[in-house]
Amino acid sequence: MTPWDKPLRRRGLVLLFAAAAAHAGGDAARGEQAYEARCSGCHSVQADRIGPRHAGVLGRRAGSVPGFDYSPALQHSTIVWTAPLLERWLADPEALIPGQRMGYSVPDAAARADIVAYLGTLKP
Repeated sequence: MTPWDKPLRRRGLVLLFAAAAAHAGGDAARGEQAYEARCSGCHSVQADRIGPRHAGVLGRRAGSVPGFDYSPALQHSTIVWTAPLLERWLADPEALIPGQRMGYSVPDAAARADIVAYLGTLKP
């Protein structure tokens, strides 16, 4: 055990979410606009559509919205969504979780950061 392990374990999820928020570095207002333009064709904040609802996505286990028909790959994933993981997902969903069904990516890093910042404002 390193000297850093004990303090990190004590802080638990608080530290995880603080690091995730700091990583995102995007602008939530621009992210809302980007979300509407890029994501709302399949997703909604409060309702499941082609894709699952996004309210409360940060901190939620991937593939866990009750009643949504996820791919087996996403259902069996152990990922808990953090800002860095959401950015990786948006960059290339298949690279992060092979066998998933989302056939869309956001190649622009700034747009990804903005979308993730917006998603971080959505409460369940």
